Amino acid sequence: MKINSKTFYQNHINEISRYYSINDSVLHVVNSESNIQVLDEFYDTLKIDISSQNNLMEFYDDKKYDLVVITDLFELSDDIYLFLKDISKFINSNGKLLITAINPKWNNFIKVFEVLKLKNSTKKRNYIPPKKINNIAKSTGFEMIHKNTRQIFPFSIFGLGSFINKIFEFLLSLLNIGIKTYTLFRFENSPKKEMSKSIIIPAKNEEGNLEELVKRIPSFKCQSEVLIVCGKSKDKTLEKSHKLGKQFTEKNISVFEQKSKGKAGAVYEVLNNCNGELIAILDADISVDPETLNDFFEIIENGYADFVNGTRLIYGKEKNAMRFLNSIGNLFFQFLISLVIKQKLTDSLCGTKIFKKENLDLLYDWQKTNIVNDPFGDFDLIFSAAYSGQKILEYPVHYRSRKYGSTQISRFKDGWKLLSYFLISLYKFNVSK
Repeated sequence: MKINSKTFYQNHINEISRYYSINDSVLHVVNSESNIQVLDEFYDTLKIDISSQNNLMEFYDDKKYDLVVITDLFELSDDIYLFLKDISKFINSNGKLLITAINPKWNNFIKVFEVLKLKNSTKKRNYIPPKKINNIAKSTGFEMIHKNTRQIFPFSIFGLGSFINKIFEFLLSLLNIGIKTYTLFRFENSPKKEMSKSIIIPAKNEEGNLEELVKRIPSFKCQSEVLIVCGKSKDKTLEKSHKLGKQFTEKNISVFEQKSKGKAGAVYEVLNNCNGELIAILDADISVDPETLNDFFEIIENGYADFVNGTRLIYGKEKNAMRFLNSIGNLFFQFLISLVIKQKLTDSLCGTKIFKKENLDLLYDWQKTNIVNDPFGDFDLIFSAAYSGQKILEYPVHYRSRKYGSTQISRFKDGWKLLSYFLISLYKFNVSK
């Protein structure tokens, strides 16, 4: 009697789904000797035998994909460089490659299972340390984004197996002892591409800042637009925004009256009204120089990142730009964020963020599966990007003190809600989907 691999491979199929949205083209390349059953309407499947894996070009038909997933093949390859070089031809510029393989830490256990005839025999697996894989991958145009493992207890046992597995995965996540490894690469092979741009400006009690802000927003070669979302204000923010829309017609300004509360509400209300390929969030208080938007956009247009986060903590801050308690809170948040996404960001709460509109579905999917809402909006944007394997880079900004009005942000108001949000996110990042 052999070990049933149905649960193991179903968990595997679920796990890889976090890396693509319904708008992405996906190819799953599978070892034909594997027991995996691929029945997913969202992607194409290519089953090849081990002897063909180093001659992938015989299957190439000029079609390009946003994501290519390799299952049960990479660790059996005897020419990794050629394998990666060939597979790169199947991938769009800035597309991604997800290599899934058996964790070498389990090799001895698997050999025992095979000797006892509890598992089908397989060709001897190679073990290549992640750093060496990354060095080889770089030579073929790939860059490693992250690596994790999944599945410690891959059995069903009347439905209890999945529950037991999730507990093991969460408690032992730092040990990386899951049976299956997932290594995500980004294919960096794209010329600079000018992209259309949408700039969202949440504005509440910002009448005195808006004109200078709008004047300083750069002109772009590609089509651009400005979306000002006006919260309920004590001053004439809404009236001023409409006036600026008529005055600066070249800026292509649209004005929206916010129905919800808070900055996050303002941003999410207009996301689907954005026409640009790139979306920027820019605070109305001019604490970040609007001219730097050129650099933010350029990083993505050059193909260096999918998501760019501003950081105020590299250069010195102007006096009174950030309150002391907010500075302390920022340090605490960075510790929690690094723990969750396993990537160090220096300033997740900077209001300036740039991302691709095509990845909005991944953001919405993250929000739908969260029990607790993000009280600020910053974390949903960053966590959904990290969870789905987007490349995140930071851009250092000079943080200015506001000239008009007072800060309207309290980072500690929903402390318990935020703590719950972090704990749930930590769980989601470390267990099988």
